[in-house]
Amino acid sequence: MKFGVIVFPGSNCDRDVAYVTRDILEQPTRMVWHQDTDISDIDVVILPGGFSYGDYLRCGAIARFSPVMSSVIEHARQGKFVLGICNGFQVLTESGLLPGALIRNRDLHFICDRVPLKVERNNLPWTQGYQSCEQIILPVAHGEGKFYADDKTLGELEDNNQIVFRYEGENPNGSLRDIAGICNRDGNVLGMMPHPERASDAMLGNTDGLKLFSGLLESVLVGV
Repeated sequence: MKFGVIVFPGSNCDRDVAYVTRDILEQPTRMVWHQDTDISDIDVVILPGGFSYGDYLRCGAIARFSPVMSSVIEHARQGKFVLGICNGFQVLTESGLLPGALIRNRDLHFICDRVPLKVERNNLPWTQGYQSCEQIILPVAHGEGKFYADDKTLGELEDNNQIVFRYEGENPNGSLRDIAGICNRDGNVLGMMPHPERASDAMLGNTDGLKLFSGLLESVLVGV
């Protein structure tokens, strides 16, 4: 499986993700500059965290118009895998690949912490490594991580089982329905505010995030 990590001006978690896919999982990994448009060799596209274009206008609003995003959208429409982490989640909502929006945190403060999450679905390639309703701990680092959508959209997310992760216990940012991560209806596009790549190395004392990447890898290899 070949991973492609999109690099926007202002991305700062791209190397962290590449370390997991290339060095821990030992999978081919290509850093894809935002002006590139040919990602036909990529199986899994990852939009990493950071501050693309300085978060001007809205987080992810400018990155959505980067040349590579047309290819990412087509990649997703073909049923291939796309993961957006933190700022990458914001880019996915701005580009229309996922519904809703990420807005300023409830208390208007930047949050950098480790938070408990509940795995709502473990029947996706992304989450098959987890137990149903398992509680995991992942780091968060964001100022605009409050998931917002209108009541109709929230109802559809619930009805279609598109909510993949919820915050457990105290909601750190005021996200509606405690939403920490969602997928599209087909399940191939996943967006999440917490950082699984920052909980994937045993040296850091937590590998809860590694199951996301290894589960996807196992799912694809079994299907080959």
